[in-house]
Amino acid sequence: MALAGPPGGESEPRCPVRVAREALARPVRRRGKELENAIFAAALDQLTSGGYARLTMEGVAAAARTGKAALYRRWASKMELVIDALDSTLPRPHGVPDLGSARAELLQLIELFTGAIGSSAGAALHVLMGELPQQQAEVFKGFIVQRVMEPIKDTILDILRRGVERGDVRPGAVSPLVADVIPAMLLFRVKVHDREMAPDFAVRLVDDVLVPLIRQP
Repeated sequence: MALAGPPGGESEPRCPVRVAREALARPVRRRGKELENAIFAAALDQLTSGGYARLTMEGVAAAARTGKAALYRRWASKMELVIDALDSTLPRPHGVPDLGSARAELLQLIELFTGAIGSSAGAALHVLMGELPQQQAEVFKGFIVQRVMEPIKDTILDILRRGVERGDVRPGAVSPLVADVIPAMLLFRVKVHDREMAPDFAVRLVDDVLVPLIRQP
């Protein structure tokens, strides 16, 4: 004789912990930008918590609660995924408005990137700089130059040219060498000082280094 089930034909109550685990393991139905943002956030988190060598497409997919196929449809390798994740997160320096002085404009630009250094993207940059082997480092270096360094330098030169027209920047200061100072200092902080930024770093860099370098005699 078959054993009778629970009264009323109801199934036996399931362990709530097991139910929660199963729910978290199931892929979440997301598409487009929402899914992409979740993947990028998972990639940067996995990178900063475990390092590049331990980062896997499978681990990112699990953390983003999506299928591995969703990643491989977009990115052929984890390097491509990491570069796109950084590209989506790092600020873009173009379009610093006319604030009436080169000092104010340079300060706004530096504060934009000091904030980024303290973010998940900044932590990921620090990990990559300390871990990538030579061949992969060259690919990543190309991305950093094109996506971060050159746009910052172009924006600085625009600010300096505007300052010359305004009269608060000497004409000789509009040079690529002067424009190198800010990205070089930011990169130095990321690589050597473990992203350590004093609260007044941006103000000191502008007032102690840049303003004496660019101002009219």
